[in-house]
Amino acid sequence: MGRRAGTPGLGELEERIGHRFADGALLREALTHTSVARPADGSSHNYQRLEFLGDRVLGLVAADILFHRFPDSKEGELSRRLSELVRRETCAQVAENWGVGPHIIFGLGVPRTVNRANRSILADICESVIGAVYRDAGFDAARRVIETGFAEAFDGAARTQRDPKTALQEWIQARGGQPPIYHLVERTGPEHAPVFLIEVIGDGLQPTRGTGANKRAAEQNAAENALIALGLRQGERR
Repeated sequence: MGRRAGTPGLGELEERIGHRFADGALLREALTHTSVARPADGSSHNYQRLEFLGDRVLGLVAADILFHRFPDSKEGELSRRLSELVRRETCAQVAENWGVGPHIIFGLGVPRTVNRANRSILADICESVIGAVYRDAGFDAARRVIETGFAEAFDGAARTQRDPKTALQEWIQARGGQPPIYHLVERTGPEHAPVFLIEVIGDGLQPTRGTGANKRAAEQNAAENALIALGLRQGERR
């Protein structure tokens, strides 16, 4: 955190964000909507520049955390997790959790459609607050705010599972094996409601079967059953 003095009128907000600002003007700038007129001296007057900075800081911190949390994940999976973490809705939820709404500063004559619960504005301000923390106290302070504010989102990223076929293939190939092979065992049921039975075989696997209303669904089910048998799905038996 920064100094303990805090920002007059914004102390409780700083507590929720997890940072006491040494320069309270930065927090006020981060909370200032674009509808506010520029001061006569031409100084920064709204959150746009801090939002630009905060977006980059958030992306770097989130990427670094994911890189270390998932050492076996490939670039594609890390990118998917990162996109989920930094998407607009996630940022808006963090800003809502911080309770920034009552503190947003709007200009005179702002349209009725613009309000303190607007998800786009909340997402912008989440990033601008991160940018303000970075400007106020540096990278480590911004990282602490992100780790705390986005903790639920990071936990969700940890629970995110790849589709079973991708997960199974990556597990096998990480151990030097060839991609698994799926073959149709039988098709049963009426023409309008068929049931496919698929078996998957691969290095390090016992042949495992799955069913589905089409071949793709049956293959995914077979892969899922193989992952369960291997103990690679959390909460399932080994």
